[in-house]
Amino acid sequence: MSFKNKLRSFVLNLVFSNAYLNVRRWLTELRRKLGGRPHTVSIFIELDDPYSYLLCSYLHEFKDHYNVELQLFLTEAIKDGFRPAPQLYPEYALLDSRRLARELGIPFLDRGGSPPVEHRRALLDALASRQSSDDLDEELIQAITAYWRGDSEAVARRSEEATGTGGADEMLKRNQQRLVRLGHYNTAMMHYGGEWYWGVDRLHYLADRLDSLGAAREPGLAPRIASIRQVMQANLPVKPLAAARELPPLELFYSFRSPYSYLSLTRTFEIADAFGVTIKIRPVMPMVMRGMQVPRSKLLYIATDASREAHRRGIPFGKMSDPVGPGIERLMAVFDYAKAERREREFVLHAGIAIWSKAMDVTTDEGLRKITGRVGLFWPEVLASLENDSWRQRAEKNRAAMMGSGSWGVPTVRIGDWVCWGQDRDWLIARHLEELCDSGDGILI
Repeated sequence: MSFKNKLRSFVLNLVFSNAYLNVRRWLTELRRKLGGRPHTVSIFIELDDPYSYLLCSYLHEFKDHYNVELQLFLTEAIKDGFRPAPQLYPEYALLDSRRLARELGIPFLDRGGSPPVEHRRALLDALASRQSSDDLDEELIQAITAYWRGDSEAVARRSEEATGTGGADEMLKRNQQRLVRLGHYNTAMMHYGGEWYWGVDRLHYLADRLDSLGAAREPGLAPRIASIRQVMQANLPVKPLAAARELPPLELFYSFRSPYSYLSLTRTFEIADAFGVTIKIRPVMPMVMRGMQVPRSKLLYIATDASREAHRRGIPFGKMSDPVGPGIERLMAVFDYAKAERREREFVLHAGIAIWSKAMDVTTDEGLRKITGRVGLFWPEVLASLENDSWRQRAEKNRAAMMGSGSWGVPTVRIGDWVCWGQDRDWLIARHLEELCDSGDGILI
C-alpha cells in the first residue's frame, strides 16, 4: 500500500472512531454552555433542489418540538468537482424526491407538472430583498413550497415583491461561502455542533442528538418526524413469492471502494432472497479510478455518514484500509473467479468486512488470501485469476449500463427499467418488489 493510501486510511479511521466523535461532541457542548449560546441549527436550502423542499416540510414541527434556534440560508450547491455526472443529477433527484414525497405524504408538483422556472430569478430577487425581515425563514419555506408544488400563481405573486434585481446573486454567493466555511458542498443540509445531516433521510440523527442533550420540549420524537422512520422501513415476505419468478433480476452495481456499497450488501441480499428474485452483482471501478475526483470535504462527510449508518444497522465498520489502485484491480479480477464458483456474494461481503472493519491490506497476497480462504476459493486459482484482465471489459460494460440507466454512483439497484440509488433506499426496493408481486391478497408480515 502506498504512503498516500496509508495516510488517507489513518485519517479516515480517526474520523470513524467513536472516541473521536464523543470527545468532539463533548467539547462542542462545553463551548456552547460556557458561551451561553442556544442550540443553533444552520440549514442550507436551494430553490432548485427538491430535497430541500422535502426537508422544509418538517421544519415547523421540528422547531416546535425542540428548543433550538433555526437559521435558514438560501444558497446553491457547489457542483464543479462535487457532482460527477451533473447532467444526470437533476433528473434523478426529481425522480427520487417524487418517490419520497409519495411515501411520506408530502404534496409534490400537485398544482403543476413542473416548478415554475420562468419565475425563478424574480423569486430569488424577491427573497433577497427581504433578507432583513424577521420572518425571512417563513418566507423561504413558503416560497420553496409553492415552487415545488408547481403553484405558478403563488410564485408569481411572491416574485412581484422584489424591490430590485441582482440581489439574489450576492445572497447566494455569501451563503455558499458560509456553507464552504463550515465544511460542506451540498444543500438540504443541516449543520449542528460541527456535524452535518442531509435531508429527511438524516433528520432522525439530528433529532436523536438533540434528545440526548435534553433539547426536546417534550419526551419522545415529534409525531411527523417519527413517521419518517416508520415509512422508511419495509417488512419482507414470509417465504419467496411465486410471482417473483417472472421478474427480471435485481442488478446491484457495486464498488469495492464504496462504504455505502458495503453497507448495502446484507439488506439487499435479504430482500432478494425474501422475495425470491435473482440477484446479479455488477462491479464497477471507483470514481477516482475512472478519472473523477472526490474532494476532501466530500470524502470526510461520506466517512462520518457511513460510520453512523453502519452503527445504526449493526454492521462491522470502523477500521479501514483504502484499496484504491492495485487493491481494487486484484479484487475485480478475483471477483470473476468467485462468480464462476457461484460464491460472488460471499466474496464481496468478506472483502467489504476486510476493507471496512479489519483494515486488511488487499494489495498483498497475505490480505487477499485471508479473504479468499474464508470464501472457500482455491488459492492457486486465485493467483491464476490475477493474471487475467478480461474483467476490465466487464467493468466498463457495467459502468456504461449503470450510467445508461440514469445513475452514476454506487450502490445502484436496477430491476428492469426501475432504478434506485443509495444504501438508504433498501425500503424502496422492497416496496417496489411488493408492488410488482402483490396480487391484492397481502403478502407481507
